[in-house]
Amino acid sequence: MSSSLEFEAKAVDKALEEASEALNIPIEKLQYKVISYGSSGIFGLVGVKKAKISVTVPDHVKSKISPPPIDPEPELSNRETDEETVLDTDDDAFDDVLDGVDEPTEDRAAALVEEAFGAENGAVDLDSDAIVAGREALQQIIDFVTTGANISIETGVDRILFNIEGGNAGVLIGKRGQTLEAIQYLVEKIVNRQSDKRIRIQVDVEGYLSDRRENLRNLARKLSEKAKSTGKPATIGQMNAHDRRIIHLTLKNDQGVRTQSIGDGFYRKLVIFPKKRRKKQAL
Repeated sequence: MSSSLEFEAKAVDKALEEASEALNIPIEKLQYKVISYGSSGIFGLVGVKKAKISVTVPDHVKSKISPPPIDPEPELSNRETDEETVLDTDDDAFDDVLDGVDEPTEDRAAALVEEAFGAENGAVDLDSDAIVAGREALQQIIDFVTTGANISIETGVDRILFNIEGGNAGVLIGKRGQTLEAIQYLVEKIVNRQSDKRIRIQVDVEGYLSDRRENLRNLARKLSEKAKSTGKPATIGQMNAHDRRIIHLTLKNDQGVRTQSIGDGFYRKLVIFPKKRRKKQAL
């Protein structure tokens, strides 16, 4: 009676090669069925799935082989499909350091820049393979959802800015900037996959980020005054790591309040607490 074995690889033809080698049977003589054709995912980063085949093992070779081991958890360097991995962005990790504490010192900021760009004045080669790959990937993404959009690249103190101009800005930004966040996440992963040192990436659409930054600063100041006047905490709804960081840094020198992120996951609430005033001791 024949039995079957399963083989996995990046593609069906690779799985057949592995089965042929393991069973010592020519590929053209293998009896198999395809369980899954696999998926290359988005730019080879998110949603990657291996192809899987089931091969019938003849009785005359069954006793000569042992089932090949199947790695239950492929290396994250080859795919990142776990939801927590997708949500735990670099911005969020950086924000965790800042939640409830002061802004990094100048020495710390300099260290972050050097870590990201190298010690040579933080210079980044805009013609490097990593940056070119990021720009090409970004152009492909925006071409799928709108037309007439162009990309320019600028260097900042601690990041590379891909600025999108033209096209349907509203579609590219999405509700509360969530589409833009997703695009930036993908581009940053693509760039850093080909770079030896971490490069911080920002993707903007016609100045949206600077406008949102100023609006958040104004909101922070307004809610700070409200918290101090009422003596009650002021809460801002679920915010991403980048937006929470703006609130933290805007109010870090405000002696009348303190800020704290509440909740788990990428989107958390941010609460502005009024500081209790010390009563003056009676003379």
